[in-house]
Amino acid sequence: MVGTGGYIALIVIGILITVGVGQILYRSGEPFLEEVFQNKDTARSLNRLLVLLFHLLTLGVLAMISIVDTPSGTSPLQTIVFKIGVVLLIVGIAYGVSMLVLIRVRERRRQAALSDAIDQSLAEQRQERAPGRIRRGGEGQTPPPQGE
Repeated sequence: MVGTGGYIALIVIGILITVGVGQILYRSGEPFLEEVFQNKDTARSLNRLLVLLFHLLTLGVLAMISIVDTPSGTSPLQTIVFKIGVVLLIVGIAYGVSMLVLIRVRERRRQAALSDAIDQSLAEQRQERAPGRIRRGGEGQTPPPQGE
């Protein structure tokens, strides 16, 4: 069991880690979200919401972990290190899952844009081959009579 000093140390260290990682996410996340959503205002708003969600989840997990007892016989320092490790693992997993979701959204948007471009190109090619239409460069036109 950890005394009051251990709880305070765990909370202070956890808050410092949370704020530090949150700032990294805030600075690095916006360009990625701009690419995904192709709108600067949407990306900025979503980035703020995601960072807020990150802070709330991390601090909530930190609060819950701080009251979990560890096996007897461990030193207070070992207990604090263990609990911070658990918090970091949970936050890392949550971060990884959210990155996978955003990457999938980005790839689906890219595939949709590519599909639209291919559809448009095919439609243009069909129009060029439509019967009764004169093609550029003399293709498909009847040659003028020769020898007269």
